[in-house]
Amino acid sequence: MKKPIEKKVIDEVLAKMDISDISRATIRQCVAVANKLEAINDMRFIHLEIGVPGILACPVGIEAQKAALDNNIAHEYPPIGGIPILKQNASKFLKAFANVDITPECIVPTVGSMQGSMNLILECSQLNPEKDTILYINPGFAPNMLQAKVQGIKTESFDIYEFRADKLRPKLEEYMSKGNIAAVLYSNPNNPAWICLSEDELKTIGELATKYDVVVLEDLAYFCMDFRVDLSKPGEPPFQATVSKYTDNYVIMMSSSKIFSYAGERIAVVCFSPKLYNREYPALRERYGLGRMGDNFILTYLYVASSGVSHSAQYAYAALLGGAAEGKIDFISEMAKYGQRAHRSKEIFEKHGFHIVYDKDLDRKVGDGFFYTIGYKDLSCSELMFDLMRCGITAISLDSTGSKQKGIRACVSRLSSEEDFNSLNDRLAMFVQIQKEK
Repeated sequence: MKKPIEKKVIDEVLAKMDISDISRATIRQCVAVANKLEAINDMRFIHLEIGVPGILACPVGIEAQKAALDNNIAHEYPPIGGIPILKQNASKFLKAFANVDITPECIVPTVGSMQGSMNLILECSQLNPEKDTILYINPGFAPNMLQAKVQGIKTESFDIYEFRADKLRPKLEEYMSKGNIAAVLYSNPNNPAWICLSEDELKTIGELATKYDVVVLEDLAYFCMDFRVDLSKPGEPPFQATVSKYTDNYVIMMSSSKIFSYAGERIAVVCFSPKLYNREYPALRERYGLGRMGDNFILTYLYVASSGVSHSAQYAYAALLGGAAEGKIDFISEMAKYGQRAHRSKEIFEKHGFHIVYDKDLDRKVGDGFFYTIGYKDLSCSELMFDLMRCGITAISLDSTGSKQKGIRACVSRLSSEEDFNSLNDRLAMFVQIQKEK
């Protein structure tokens, strides 16, 4: 790329796509804008906006899925609650890597964690007529917030940036004590900041969830991807940190997309605490004729949403989870490549005057992983995104994640070659020149 894209070209594309503020655009909108500009300018963008796995899918899953299809499984409807081997292997996996005891009955496949969160948000909002609001610990995955908006469900949120450690309890209690919070949702490691909640912070969340009878929706999409600690040995500590040690009011969402690079088959599992799965809710029974939370999730919400998850994909995920739990698949060392890419690309950004926005994890430097956050001096999210786009770099803004900070989220999955890193360096130099000319 020899010179920046002209401002008017980007303005015209945004206008045609009905995007008034690029910092408020969704991930998919950012992808679409970049694709349009690539076609107009006959060039390739550096895509930092979408978390497409940058590592090939684990072949164990592919072989298991092929075998299932060869056995003509495609002609059978899948059981909505999941095939037995998937439920059993997910239970083994959680015990091996998180030291969590969840019975197979309480583990349910969903069409990616997106379907899981969509239906959990809805169900939690209907458990108790007095609790109609979802609390988001932000920054977070923007579509999770959009899911509540689409369904007309009330939300509250706060940016955890200023509320780590001892400050977290009073902040959470400020919301939960009102009595209207049905569930609290967060990701750990965090998307986009890659901060990891400590055991003390998870204990705080768990204790308050029990005190105020709030369901914790814990998104573990980046399971065991805190590469600062070695979580690779099944059955041996240290384990993936989880709120499940501190409350019975939890549901874990665990996707295949990143840890096994199996994003294309859209499969995850929702893992209820046994106590919560079997808990009776009069409001659910009155509305649907099913009172138990787990039964209602499967036979009401999932039934009308998709009638289950792809049968062959369930066999793939079962093989992947089982292989990892038995130590036959070292998925963590494979995913560690993302940490290496993050480390190198951060250095390039910082060389050109950028800074890491969420830079600290309590008293530690934030880890290198799938995402990180970047700011430049006092540029707003809109200004930063627009000028990066002029240089052929696209990302998503922190505005869209519920963050109160100025900056962008960078995903490293598609930075895979020496050419990619060299191009990033050259384009950031171009960005700096744009700032000098202002």
